[in-house]
Amino acid sequence: MPQEPRANALLRGHEGAVGSLYHAAISGRLHHGWLLAGPPGIGKATLAFRFARWLLAGAETPDLYVPETSPVFRRVAAATHPDLFTVERRINAKTEKLQSEIVIATIQEASAFMRLTPAEGGWRVVIVDGAEDMNTNAANALLKLLEEPPPRAILLLATSAPGRLLPTIRSRCRMLPMAPLPEAAMHALLKDYVPEVDFTARERLVELAEGSIGTALSLAAEGGIALAELVDEALEAPVPPARAQAIADTVARTVDGADKFETFFSLLRARLAARTRAAARAGQGGNLAAEVSLWQEFGKMEREVLGLNLDKRAAVVVALTQLHRS
Repeated sequence: MPQEPRANALLRGHEGAVGSLYHAAISGRLHHGWLLAGPPGIGKATLAFRFARWLLAGAETPDLYVPETSPVFRRVAAATHPDLFTVERRINAKTEKLQSEIVIATIQEASAFMRLTPAEGGWRVVIVDGAEDMNTNAANALLKLLEEPPPRAILLLATSAPGRLLPTIRSRCRMLPMAPLPEAAMHALLKDYVPEVDFTARERLVELAEGSIGTALSLAAEGGIALAELVDEALEAPVPPARAQAIADTVARTVDGADKFETFFSLLRARLAARTRAAARAGQGGNLAAEVSLWQEFGKMEREVLGLNLDKRAAVVVALTQLHRS
């Protein structure tokens, strides 16, 4: 399985984005704010940390590579480099739970950090991982930092939902769009990360993940292929009550900490979305509104079950019943 983005040396399929960062850096006109935007799990944070290492090491390689033996690589991986600061949701000291959003205090820390002189004479780098998670106060504080950037400091914002950011933040950053990974890159990364997965299973994971290596690895770890078969069965024809209960038992069962409920609903909604897009392209508009409504219903159902700790089995049965309602 892959390392965390800060310690991950592997990056495939994003040669265009890598080239954009490299050419901007060597031109001597590196923009102070970058927005790395694209679907979840494709390597946005991995690229942000790769570029940060490259800047901090004073490297010159066009692929932004810094060897894992480098002291800079090791300190970035260990979160001990004095010129790198990471902004993300943190553990609340009082509740000991992960914060639901990035709060202003974290951005204020980042702002103070960026205004210090680089400890090693090069750059100060701040990476915002999950920039869409900033609350309003945090976003406004970040905007002030973008409006008055310190010298030799750079902000790298990784986001899966750029539309949720303030328009003024987007306008003050250079946009770096990142697309889903091509199949060849997906296959190569799966061979690197999970070599025990055979070719047939790898093919199925690539198909299901739609260019997201993060999704593919989650599916591999959570029995995603078997769950996808249950989704296919449910979409194919109405499921009898006894079979619906059996599927619900499988989906609601947690094995080795893997939450199959979330994976099942993610696959179900993805298949519904794909089916709706295919019907729209083919000009088959008859049930598009109903399909979209169902996709929205299932998303709401999943959030409520997880947020309110409701009965997962009951939710699965309800979803299976609604799939083929007239």
